[in-house]
Amino acid sequence: MKPYREIALCMDLLGCPNRCKHCWLGWSPNPNLGLEDLRAGAEAFRPYAEALQVYDWTREPDFADDYRERWQLCEELSTQDGQAGPPRDHFELASVWRLARDESYPAWLKSLGVDVVQLTLFGGEETTDFMTGRKGAYRDILRAIEVLLESGIAPRIQVFVNKRNIGELPQVEALIRQLKLEERCQAVGQAFRCFVHQGSCDGQNQQFYPDWVTPEDLLKIPPYLAGQTETHFGESLEEVFGQTEADLCRALEEDGSTQSLGAGLEAPVFYVDGQWNVYPNFGQIDPAWRLGNLKADGSQAILDCLAQDKSLAQHTRATVPLRELARACGSPESQRLFGRDDYIEYLLNRYVGLFGASGQDKSM
Repeated sequence: MKPYREIALCMDLLGCPNRCKHCWLGWSPNPNLGLEDLRAGAEAFRPYAEALQVYDWTREPDFADDYRERWQLCEELSTQDGQAGPPRDHFELASVWRLARDESYPAWLKSLGVDVVQLTLFGGEETTDFMTGRKGAYRDILRAIEVLLESGIAPRIQVFVNKRNIGELPQVEALIRQLKLEERCQAVGQAFRCFVHQGSCDGQNQQFYPDWVTPEDLLKIPPYLAGQTETHFGESLEEVFGQTEADLCRALEEDGSTQSLGAGLEAPVFYVDGQWNVYPNFGQIDPAWRLGNLKADGSQAILDCLAQDKSLAQHTRATVPLRELARACGSPESQRLFGRDDYIEYLLNRYVGLFGASGQDKSM
């Protein structure tokens, strides 16, 4: 019996056209890995799982001009018990860059069974371009909305907010109404959905910790977007945005638990960067979460590192009680809003950044 029920392998072959300032995957240079590299990565992990799911991207799907051929290759490499596996999921994600430039792309997405594609706004045009890290990104999103609807695919709008841009939410609502997205999505057989959230405070998004939303900011979310957010998550707006850091910090300061993140996993997901470094999908792309290098260390060593919590971040979470993370890195007076799990990961990333493997504050 193989050690895992399924392994999902996501290899960053070509990178991304954007440099989003909220991206938890980071801003590593665009690599130039080939299809033989994808084959090699798949074969390295195949012996260890009953099923293998293979993707040729981590940041931007379908970025390559030969995206159809790459999708077909990924289908061939994805197997169940050594045979052709079930069709893979496109995850309701698509390349906005390509949607704005390739007339045949949305129809191809539809042929894969894609009925909804999620798009990201940050407010108006200037703010969305700035946060996406690319001039023209906002206009590409407007173009993407049109071509998706023309192909019978509904756009779903998500908005990341912090104190810098939450005041632009009325512009997002005005755009939705101007484009008649509710009526047009209904015409293609889908309910229009949009939602607002702060994201997780990791990767590039950690730079916005000083601007993180606090309870009074929720009053700035227009009622329409607040209602749509509650519908999307099935929770109240307060539940979506979570508790204050002060409340979480006080609770965690009394929590002596630790957690193994690698033990007992049945279906791990691995991200492989352009230098063949491997990371688990539950951590950020950072040396503290690195499981090893697929070429230099091999897949067995990487799987051992995962299962035995050998990376710095996993080892810290498995050995350092939550109360120590909270006392060392929490802000007991802060009113910033977090979900509990996101806040624990924020504390963990701060702790390993400050103390590393030595347990001594590196900032001193």
